[in-house]
Amino acid sequence: MNIKYSVLDLATVIQGDQPADTFKKSLDLARHVEHLGYERFWLAEHHNMPNVASSATAVLIGHIAGGTRILRVGSGGVMLPNHAPLIVAEQFGTLESLYPGRIDLGLGRAPGTDQLTAFAIRGENFRVEQDFPGDIRRLQQFFSSENSTSKVRAIPGEGLDIPLWILGSSPESAFVAAELGLPYAFASHFAPAHFMSAIALYREHFKPSGRLKEPYVLACVNVIAAASDQEADRLFTSLQQFFLGIVSDKRKPLQPPVDSMDGLWKYHERVATERMLAYSFVGSPEKLRSELSAFLQQSQVNEVMATSHVFDHQARLDSYRIFAETVKSLNLHSL
Repeated sequence: MNIKYSVLDLATVIQGDQPADTFKKSLDLARHVEHLGYERFWLAEHHNMPNVASSATAVLIGHIAGGTRILRVGSGGVMLPNHAPLIVAEQFGTLESLYPGRIDLGLGRAPGTDQLTAFAIRGENFRVEQDFPGDIRRLQQFFSSENSTSKVRAIPGEGLDIPLWILGSSPESAFVAAELGLPYAFASHFAPAHFMSAIALYREHFKPSGRLKEPYVLACVNVIAAASDQEADRLFTSLQQFFLGIVSDKRKPLQPPVDSMDGLWKYHERVATERMLAYSFVGSPEKLRSELSAFLQQSQVNEVMATSHVFDHQARLDSYRIFAETVKSLNLHSL
């Protein structure tokens, strides 16, 4: 076992903050996890959400990469149907030119928003049937040196070695990643139902490529770690409220923790929220170590990406520290 550990940041806006405050905290977090040995720091494209400020994903990636030294920074992901492949190639070609060897490009096929907002983003292209694998191949073509003779070129971008990742929350994405021979990042932090079946399909159908000889699976999970189980459980209520907002379609900035969720959700909302949060590791270092070890043994993933929606910034930094120490301990124990 030599598990890499990384961060997914949504640039979550907490109650009382503005996006400008969020961006400062994201950079502080990135510098913190870089010191702790995290592999990469990804930002996710979302739109029209009052609690998520990572809509201009490429811009924010540049902000984080510019404020760190060795941490890989990328998208988790860019929602490819929202963008022409050429524009994505130019944006990430610019980022890779500015921060060589440090940029990842994770690609998703979902809109990252509601249908009305997706229409506002795409215009008449909203009605065009999407060709996710085809768009990925066009993106690969723009990045290739062979495209130098084409009439349409990505400059910067052409000839640059930018790792592509396929993001997914369903078995369909597993087949795309396997067919293209690309690493596969699964959104088990909010879509746990198909996680095990999707990564099994990916491994079974994987075709080696020039980029990757063997399957590579990254699992994103929720992590809320604290000195005690009781404190972690209390911090977890902010994340539960965040997902309750998704279930009830009443999104608000990240709320402070509460002593109990009783009275805040109805029974069916609780069931739906808990179902979405199935892959959440909440507790003290001892509990985290036990549950994470079991998860890694069962899933055999290559990398774990933690996302921690914690209201208090210092408690969030502490959560990522405990998570890093836990993974390091598990890696050492397996040697």
